[in-house]
Amino acid sequence: MHFAIRLEDGTVADATEVDDPMRFVVGDGTLIGGLELALYGLHVGDTQTLTIGPENAYGARDSDNIHRLDRAEFPAEMALAKGVIVGFSTPAGDEIPGMVMDVGEKQVTVDFNHPMAGHDITFEVEILDVSDGEQPLTVQ
Repeated sequence: MHFAIRLEDGTVADATEVDDPMRFVVGDGTLIGGLELALYGLHVGDTQTLTIGPENAYGARDSDNIHRLDRAEFPAEMALAKGVIVGFSTPAGDEIPGMVMDVGEKQVTVDFNHPMAGHDITFEVEILDVSDGEQPLTVQ
């Protein structure tokens, strides 16, 4: 499928490229639940535009996901500024992004909420091909 994700102000947050559609298996966790449910029943050639609230998209913003970290935890040469995205490793070894909200002399405030959390999201989709999983897709 081709898709575009728009924020409330119309800004495109993510989209497929003309020659690079998204391929996925229903139920594999690639898509957020609200979008996957909206795709059921669509056929090749169908288009759909739908708006999904935060509860079915990227969730509500959570103040518990905003942390103040010691500046010393960051490399001295790292240029930190409001809006910079920094990758962090969890104890399990996963990589998660955090957006710098504020840089103080001794502390850095980092927001670990998904950037689209708390937003209504408008999805525009076009179904290019559907397969039963047994045969390869023939998208052109």
